[in-house]
Amino acid sequence: MKQDRAQATVARRSFLSRIVAGAGTLGAIFGGAAAAQAQSSPAASNPFQPVRHPEDEWLDQTTAKHRFFYDTTSAGGYGQALFFARNYFVANASGYKLTDTDLAQVICMRHESTSFAFNDAMWAKYGAALSERAGHFVDPKTKQVPTTNVYLATGYGDALPNGNVTIDQMAKRGVRFAVCSMATRAASQLIATKSGANVDAVFKELTENLVQGGRMVPAGIVTVNRAQERGYSFAYVM
Repeated sequence: MKQDRAQATVARRSFLSRIVAGAGTLGAIFGGAAAAQAQSSPAASNPFQPVRHPEDEWLDQTTAKHRFFYDTTSAGGYGQALFFARNYFVANASGYKLTDTDLAQVICMRHESTSFAFNDAMWAKYGAALSERAGHFVDPKTKQVPTTNVYLATGYGDALPNGNVTIDQMAKRGVRFAVCSMATRAASQLIATKSGANVDAVFKELTENLVQGGRMVPAGIVTVNRAQERGYSFAYVM
């Protein structure tokens, strides 16, 4: 009996040792396979790098120590972006002793905010259509369709979200404005429909009458992407 129990104990020990050895072998096999897969993975050996296009080189500002990009799609959001851009200059100057040239700021004007990319002459001529494209925006003073670009004017106080911070004030401090070409084309189509004018002619006229610091881009949403790929911090302003 004792001999039988001893033989059983030896057999169990042998079986367990084979299991442990087998587990170690399987771990080595699968671990090695996982390591090999990680080493050969395209993501590991070739991390994603965005392609840089010459069309986006205007986003670079060699003296800037910080970069900020505001995405706006509404009349109110655009006004707030102007206000925030001013605050960004002020706080960086008081808190970090930075100058305006240390800070690259871009405000994107797409969708309903695009109407404010055009100067007073365009609002005087095409105010009804630009107002409609801006979500049926009305002048808070007159309660009528604007005949000027209200964000070029002071004196509105709390009636507008920009707090009297104008486009020209920010442009003079280096803020640039990315103007959506697709939204501008849509505005041109609306103007042409209402007036019987030629769409291409209207589009050309609008693009030649941008606010100070304005720059046409293929599409605002594309520039949102390209700016972040070039190191801009991002804020969507509603």
